[in-house]
Amino acid sequence: MKTKRNFSMAVCLILSFILWTVLISFIDVKPIGPQESCVGFAILNGFFHNLTGVNMTLYTITDWLGLVPVFVALMFAFLGLAQWIKRKNILKVDYSILTLGGFYLLVIALYILFENVVINYRPTLINGYLEVSYPSSTTLLVLTVMPTAIMQIKTRIKNKICRKTLCVSIALFIGFMVIGRLVSGVHWVTDIIGGALLSAGLVTLYYSVVNIKK
Repeated sequence: MKTKRNFSMAVCLILSFILWTVLISFIDVKPIGPQESCVGFAILNGFFHNLTGVNMTLYTITDWLGLVPVFVALMFAFLGLAQWIKRKNILKVDYSILTLGGFYLLVIALYILFENVVINYRPTLINGYLEVSYPSSTTLLVLTVMPTAIMQIKTRIKNKICRKTLCVSIALFIGFMVIGRLVSGVHWVTDIIGGALLSAGLVTLYYSVVNIKK
């Protein structure tokens, strides 16, 4: 029953992301971006962007820290590879790790998709160029890899103090990255919301699938 409820929640979150994307594409679309690039919810996005301005230092910091979830994902990938080599059968790799591998592939596929399907561009030029902005790829990466890392840590680290310290540290990192990306002014606020909705749906889907065998 709980797994079905979680799966239903995942579907609702993903559908909410799709609806949000459609709304952004059609409601209050105006050329308020650089080089007269258009963005939906122009009044909301314009107001928030004018409120925060652009902080390239914060952008650079969050950009480099975006490598952290990449390294975390690689760490779990190597764990899965080590189990595969040791157990000599990929089907004997921990179910949660196999599921995590499929989850990572899905995230990568969505990242590539939105790099090629332009919903809107950034509110500021990066090195003189317009870059795709929706959904925020950094937000997507952080909010998918790090919460699933917390799930793995809770089941793999037995020491209570160590487990709690790691989980709290990751939660603080997530908060800093999302807020930092939001106030740095390199994304429209709707980009961050879109990334958060998609990530929540994907993580809930992962949680549902990984708990099927429990």
